[in-house]
Amino acid sequence: MITIERVPWEDPRGVALRATMDEEMHERYGDGNPGEAPEIAAERSRVLSVDPTTVVTSLLAVDEDGTVLGHIAVRRLGDEIELKRLIVLAAARGKGAATALLDECARVGREQGASRLILQTGDKQPEAVALYEKTGWDRIDVYEPYAETMPWSYCFAKAI
Repeated sequence: MITIERVPWEDPRGVALRATMDEEMHERYGDGNPGEAPEIAAERSRVLSVDPTTVVTSLLAVDEDGTVLGHIAVRRLGDEIELKRLIVLAAARGKGAATALLDECARVGREQGASRLILQTGDKQPEAVALYEKTGWDRIDVYEPYAETMPWSYCFAKAI
Protein backbone atom coordinates (compact mmCIF):
# COMPACT_ATOMS: atom_id res chain seq x y z
CA MET A 1 0.00 0.00 0.00
CA ILE A 2 1.27 3.45 -0.92
CA THR A 3 0.31 6.57 1.01
CA ILE A 4 0.93 10.14 -0.06
CA GLU A 5 2.30 12.72 2.38
CA ARG A 6 2.14 16.46 1.78
CA VAL A 7 5.41 17.98 2.97
CA PRO A 8 7.32 21.25 2.63
CA TRP A 9 9.80 21.64 -0.25
CA GLU A 10 12.62 21.53 2.31
CA ASP A 11 11.65 18.09 3.69
CA PRO A 12 14.97 16.18 3.77
CA ARG A 13 13.42 13.10 2.17
CA GLY A 14 12.29 15.17 -0.80
CA VAL A 15 15.67 16.91 -0.98
CA ALA A 16 17.38 13.50 -1.14
CA LEU A 17 15.06 12.25 -3.88
CA ARG A 18 15.59 15.41 -5.94
CA ALA A 19 19.37 14.90 -5.63
CA THR A 20 18.90 11.36 -6.95
CA MET A 21 16.87 12.77 -9.81
CA ASP A 22 19.60 15.33 -10.57
CA GLU A 23 22.12 12.50 -10.90
CA GLU A 24 19.83 10.51 -13.16
CA MET A 25 19.12 13.53 -15.37
CA HIS A 26 22.84 14.31 -15.62
CA GLU A 27 23.44 10.76 -16.86
CA ARG A 28 20.76 11.22 -19.52
CA TYR A 29 21.45 14.78 -20.61
CA GLY A 30 25.07 15.44 -19.69
CA ASP A 31 26.41 18.94 -19.17
CA GLY A 32 24.76 20.60 -22.16
CA ASN A 33 24.78 20.68 -25.91
CA PRO A 34 28.13 20.72 -27.75
CA GLY A 35 28.94 24.18 -29.06
CA GLU A 36 26.19 25.79 -27.04
CA ALA A 37 26.81 29.28 -25.72
CA PRO A 38 27.43 29.25 -21.95
CA GLU A 39 24.69 31.83 -21.40
CA ILE A 40 22.11 29.47 -22.97
CA ALA A 41 23.17 26.64 -20.65
CA ALA A 42 23.05 29.02 -17.68
CA GLU A 43 19.57 30.21 -18.63
CA ARG A 44 18.35 26.61 -19.00
CA SER A 45 19.73 25.82 -15.55
CA ARG A 46 17.90 28.85 -14.15
CA VAL A 47 14.65 27.86 -15.87
CA LEU A 48 14.86 24.30 -14.52
CA SER A 49 15.44 25.45 -10.96
CA VAL A 50 12.45 25.68 -8.65
CA ASP A 51 11.88 28.81 -6.62
CA PRO A 52 10.68 27.45 -3.25
CA THR A 53 8.37 30.46 -2.82
CA THR A 54 6.29 29.17 -5.77
CA VAL A 55 5.83 25.67 -4.34
CA VAL A 56 2.33 24.96 -3.06
CA THR A 57 3.39 21.60 -1.62
CA SER A 58 5.70 18.68 -2.21
CA LEU A 59 4.31 15.17 -2.15
CA LEU A 60 6.02 11.97 -1.11
CA ALA A 61 4.89 8.44 -1.94
CA VAL A 62 5.60 6.20 1.05
CA ASP A 63 5.19 2.43 1.32
CA GLU A 64 3.77 0.55 4.32
CA ASP A 65 7.16 0.26 6.06
CA GLY A 66 7.86 3.99 5.77
CA THR A 67 10.23 3.85 2.80
CA VAL A 68 9.94 6.91 0.58
CA LEU A 69 9.42 5.76 -3.00
CA GLY A 70 8.80 8.97 -4.90
CA HIS A 71 8.43 12.74 -4.96
CA ILE A 72 6.68 15.46 -6.93
CA ALA A 73 6.18 19.17 -6.32
CA VAL A 74 3.18 21.32 -7.14
CA ARG A 75 3.97 24.94 -7.87
CA ARG A 76 2.44 28.10 -9.24
CA LEU A 77 3.78 29.17 -12.62
CA GLY A 78 2.04 32.43 -13.39
CA ASP A 79 -1.67 31.61 -13.49
CA GLU A 80 -1.02 27.88 -13.96
CA ILE A 81 -0.39 25.01 -11.58
CA GLU A 82 2.68 23.11 -12.74
CA LEU A 83 4.09 19.79 -11.59
CA LYS A 84 7.85 19.59 -11.08
CA ARG A 85 10.48 17.05 -10.18
CA LEU A 86 8.58 13.77 -10.39
CA ILE A 87 10.84 10.90 -9.42
CA VAL A 88 10.10 7.36 -8.36
CA LEU A 89 13.05 5.27 -7.24
CA ALA A 90 14.02 2.65 -9.82
CA ALA A 91 13.24 -0.25 -7.46
CA ALA A 92 9.70 1.07 -6.94
CA ARG A 93 8.75 1.80 -10.54
CA GLY A 94 5.69 0.04 -11.89
CA LYS A 95 4.08 -0.29 -8.45
CA GLY A 96 1.69 2.66 -8.63
CA ALA A 97 3.67 5.34 -6.80
CA ALA A 98 3.78 7.74 -9.77
CA THR A 99 0.06 7.36 -10.44
CA ALA A 100 -0.72 7.93 -6.76
CA LEU A 101 1.43 11.08 -6.78
CA LEU A 102 -0.27 12.39 -9.93
CA ASP A 103 -3.72 11.70 -8.47
CA GLU A 104 -2.84 13.69 -5.34
CA CYS A 105 -1.50 16.51 -7.53
CA ALA A 106 -4.94 16.72 -9.13
CA ARG A 107 -6.50 17.07 -5.66
CA VAL A 108 -4.02 19.83 -4.78
CA GLY A 109 -4.71 21.58 -8.08
CA ARG A 110 -8.46 21.54 -7.50
CA GLU A 111 -7.90 22.91 -3.97
CA GLN A 112 -5.92 25.74 -5.60
CA GLY A 113 -8.80 26.49 -7.97
CA ALA A 114 -7.06 25.19 -11.10
CA SER A 115 -8.97 23.60 -13.96
CA ARG A 116 -5.87 21.91 -15.34
CA LEU A 117 -2.32 20.94 -14.48
CA ILE A 118 0.70 21.35 -16.75
CA LEU A 119 4.15 19.81 -16.82
CA GLN A 120 7.33 19.67 -18.86
CA THR A 121 9.55 16.68 -19.44
CA GLY A 122 12.53 16.01 -21.63
CA ASP A 123 13.08 14.21 -24.90
CA LYS A 124 15.35 11.67 -23.17
CA GLN A 125 12.71 10.55 -20.67
CA PRO A 126 10.55 8.05 -22.59
CA GLU A 127 9.32 6.43 -19.38
CA ALA A 128 7.89 9.75 -18.22
CA VAL A 129 6.22 10.38 -21.57
CA ALA A 130 4.68 6.89 -21.49
CA LEU A 131 3.40 7.48 -17.94
CA TYR A 132 1.74 10.77 -18.86
CA GLU A 133 0.15 9.33 -21.99
CA LYS A 134 -1.08 6.27 -20.05
CA THR A 135 -2.63 8.45 -17.33
CA GLY A 136 -4.58 10.73 -19.66
CA TRP A 137 -2.34 13.73 -20.16
CA ASP A 138 -2.51 15.60 -23.49
CA ARG A 139 0.52 16.93 -25.37
CA ILE A 140 0.60 20.72 -25.58
CA ASP A 141 2.98 23.22 -27.12
CA VAL A 142 6.20 23.90 -25.25
CA TYR A 143 5.33 26.73 -22.90
CA GLU A 144 7.34 29.44 -21.20
CA PRO A 145 9.81 29.38 -19.59
CA TYR A 146 10.99 26.29 -21.53
CA ALA A 147 10.32 27.33 -25.13
CA GLU A 148 13.47 29.42 -25.51
CA THR A 149 16.13 27.12 -24.03
CA MET A 150 14.46 23.70 -24.36
CA PRO A 151 12.33 23.69 -27.52
CA TRP A 152 12.75 19.89 -27.66
CA SER A 153 10.77 19.53 -24.43
CA TYR A 154 7.57 17.54 -24.26
CA CYS A 155 4.84 19.41 -22.43
CA PHE A 156 1.55 18.05 -21.22
CA ALA A 157 -1.70 19.26 -19.67
CA LYS A 158 -4.50 17.46 -17.91
CA ALA A 159 -7.94 18.78 -17.02
CA ILE A 160 -8.76 18.22 -13.35
